[in-house]
Amino acid sequence: MSLINKEVSEFSVQAFQDNAFKTVTKADILGKWSVFFFYPADFTFVCPTELEDLAEKYEDFKSIGCEIYSVSCDSHFVHKAWHDASKTIQKIKYPMLADPTGALARDFDVMIESEGMAERGSFIVNPEGRIVAYEVIAGNVGRNADELFRRVQASQFVASHDDQVCPAKWRPGAETLKPSLDLVGLL
Repeated sequence: MSLINKEVSEFSVQAFQDNAFKTVTKADILGKWSVFFFYPADFTFVCPTELEDLAEKYEDFKSIGCEIYSVSCDSHFVHKAWHDASKTIQKIKYPMLADPTGALARDFDVMIESEGMAERGSFIVNPEGRIVAYEVIAGNVGRNADELFRRVQASQFVASHDDQVCPAKWRPGAETLKPSLDLVGLL
């Protein structure tokens, strides 16, 4: 079953950000674009490479009105301990959401019940709190923040230009397509 257009359920979780704990709720994601970036666990191997990649691109995401939320089933205390122990994780400025009960992972359908961890899932959520794009991949393959950023930009574009679509590798300023009978079978 597809999660496209699924509304994110109500939630309230603890987060670690800016060397402090804070609460993040569904109300915090409404009115802006969000990326929920699920990963299996803190203190692992592929995860810090992905989170660092996002940290290096975070200002770009913020510049287009998009907040990043990394999410694992670890507690906010574990996020702080990882931050304190790792120069890589210290680069992170976005909220690291704690999901020790797996409620968020289940809502986004990425919970691995037998392991108590989340799959690697990236979800783009629109300002209305609905999933407009997502990808879930095997735990042994890292993701690319540049491509995720491009998909957020494309999602934002089509949200404000409902008569147009973005072709493969589209970037802001590039040509889009206007779906019509004239284009069927020509591209």
